[in-house]
Amino acid sequence: MTEQPADDARYVPALGFHWLTPYYDAVVGATTRERTFKRALIEQAGLEPGHRVLDLACGTGTLTIWAKVSQPSAEIVGVDGDPAILSLAARKARSASVAVRFDRALSHSLPYPDAHFDHVISSLFFHHLNREGKQSTARELLRVLKPGAELHVADWGRAANPLMRGLFLLIQILDGFANTADNVQGKLVPLLEEAGFSRVSQRGAFSTLYGTLCLYSAIKPGERST
Repeated sequence: MTEQPADDARYVPALGFHWLTPYYDAVVGATTRERTFKRALIEQAGLEPGHRVLDLACGTGTLTIWAKVSQPSAEIVGVDGDPAILSLAARKARSASVAVRFDRALSHSLPYPDAHFDHVISSLFFHHLNREGKQSTARELLRVLKPGAELHVADWGRAANPLMRGLFLLIQILDGFANTADNVQGKLVPLLEEAGFSRVSQRGAFSTLYGTLCLYSAIKPGERST
């Protein structure tokens, strides 16, 4: 695993606090329609045999493992800044007999070469970052993606109705009003465009106990190699 400091000022652990990490899977599974939206994200990504795929901020590895199961011939790598949660992810992968790799790094400083991945997928991560963190992460993802490669993100978005907006206050209290402002204001699309991505769009939305969860996609400009 790569060695990156997990005490970076921009780093926020799963559920906001390290002591909540062991409960992450139970909370996410019970409140976010996890199976539905993560399956939809994987289907949206359209992973292909031989493709190299990065799961950014992989957490306990659920999306990483499901992506590998959906496309066994793809190379799937999960990366996260929290060593405790990566340990949980590695145990889950071993229990599932799934061959994936987990690296430790922070999203704005990834230990991969330029133009390395065919896809980046990410779930419930961008809302942890402040505006500067979102921008630097988006630029870093653009760097590690191949020309014509795709980014697929599931995260909180603009509320579909007043009820969803009220429920999202729970997330804002936990993860910070400043960090979540771009999500609730629907600014992830223009933020990715400003970083240099093209064809950025919201592809779907799900109502959950914590608010409206959206699926986004974007492409790194350039011609995709075969």
